[in-house]
Order: sequence, then C-alpha cells, then structure tokens
Amino acid sequence: MRPSCLIVDDSDHFTKAARRLLDAEGIAVVATAATAAEALARYTELRPDVVLVDVDLGEESGFDVAGELADAATGARPRVILMSVHDGQDFADMTAASAAVAFLPKLSLSGRAVREILRQSSPPA
Repeated sequence: MRPSCLIVDDSDHFTKAARRLLDAEGIAVVATAATAAEALARYTELRPDVVLVDVDLGEESGFDVAGELADAATGARPRVILMSVHDGQDFADMTAASAAVAFLPKLSLSGRAVREILRQSSPPA
C-alpha cells in the first residue's frame, strides 16, 4: 500500500517538484498546503500517513505547524517530518523538542527516505 502524504511548503516550485518525485517513488501526495491554516484543514480532511513540513513557511514556523497539527489531532497524532534546505544539525535541538518524528533535508527527499522514517517512527498514538 502506498503511504499518503501532505506537503506543507510556501514554495509552489518545491511542492510541484516534490509531488512529482514522491508520486514517482510510490508516495501518494494527496494534497499540498502553503500555510498552517491550510495544513490543518487538509490534514483533518484527508488524514495522510505523513506530513512533510518546511521549517520556514514565510511568516510562519514549521515547528509551530507541527505542534498545531499534533494539538488539533483527534485520535492518532500525525507523523510530521520537518524539512529545510539548511542542514539538519542547525535544527537538531528544536526538532527533538518538537512534535515532529524526524528532520529530512530537502536535498535528501525521496520516497525511500520517507518510507524509512515511517518505518523507524512508531505509529502515532
């Protein structure tokens, strides 16, 4: 079964490229969002297996979005993977303290990487 995914990023160019890549590599991108409000609405509606969230969403923080998704969840918490063009070490402490299950550099994004993170992360409670 193909895992389903929501991409939250304010770059239309990135979301289109990521959708093509992930769809081709066996991850079903069910929606994209550019803001926290859109992300919450899409997650509530679609309940994807994983939510990929850019750390820098313009005036919004991806860390805050991850927390808002977790807080708004009824039942299972979403598995959120934070992403950035910056090195993960720059965000290691913040990622560990966040509601996210992992950090993935955008340059390392692939269907295989997402599936590996899902495999290693425990199913949401």
